[in-house]
Amino acid sequence: MIVTITPNEKDNPPGKLAEAELHFTDGVLEGLKLVGFGIWERRNGAGRNVTFPARQYSVNGERRSFALLRPQTDATAQDRVRELILQAYAESEEKAAIAS
Repeated sequence: MIVTITPNEKDNPPGKLAEAELHFTDGVLEGLKLVGFGIWERRNGAGRNVTFPARQYSVNGERRSFALLRPQTDATAQDRVRELILQAYAESEEKAAIAS
């Protein structure tokens, strides 16, 4: 799997640093990609967060979201993906700093 980072150069919405995609390179998902990950600066400024692909829907006028990538049983499975995306973002920041 390859993580592709697209920086948010417009700074809109505020706090969104980049978007990420997971490109699958092996197995039955080879040749496919999963899009919709967001990398955000935490509101208190201490670190970064990754949001997962989701779809919004309304129930009695209340907006809710339905996560598209969820753990089957092990809740830490999402943490591994989150760390992989944050690591790829840090590497893309380092490359951008070297290039400028």
